[in-house]
Amino acid sequence: MRSIWRTLDRRLARDIGLVCLADGVVGVSYGAISVGGGLPLWLPVVLSIVVFAGASQFLFVGIVAAGGSPIAAMVAGLLVNTRHLAFGLALSDVIGSGWRRWPGSHLMTDENVAFAMGQDELKQRRAAYWAGGIGIFVCWNIGVVIGGLAGSVIT
Repeated sequence: MRSIWRTLDRRLARDIGLVCLADGVVGVSYGAISVGGGLPLWLPVVLSIVVFAGASQFLFVGIVAAGGSPIAAMVAGLLVNTRHLAFGLALSDVIGSGWRRWPGSHLMTDENVAFAMGQDELKQRRAAYWAGGIGIFVCWNIGVVIGGLAGSVIT
């Protein structure tokens, strides 16, 4: 079985790394905004692990911090993420079957979908999807923790 890193070419691995770094920086801002908006540090961290959908997370925090209902924020987040239905249909062969469906669906972001769709062969598509998804997940969550800690110091 080949490693993801042997399947990806250097340019694609570099591009995925740069997007992961950028998403980590955005995660820092999300964590700082969340805590600065009055939410406890654990909430953006848990949302980032459980929801893992940047636009929905920003939307949720914005609505709740402005005094809106968490239910309304959840519904708005679900509406924003309806695009993932089309992504899932387009990438069902890439994500795989069986137990891979749950983590593969959870790691679905616009970025790793774009990286996967840009590849010609199924092996490359899978490698790009999983490398992007795992890398973004790790960088985003580290960024959220750093931003949340910074936000708690500032406020």
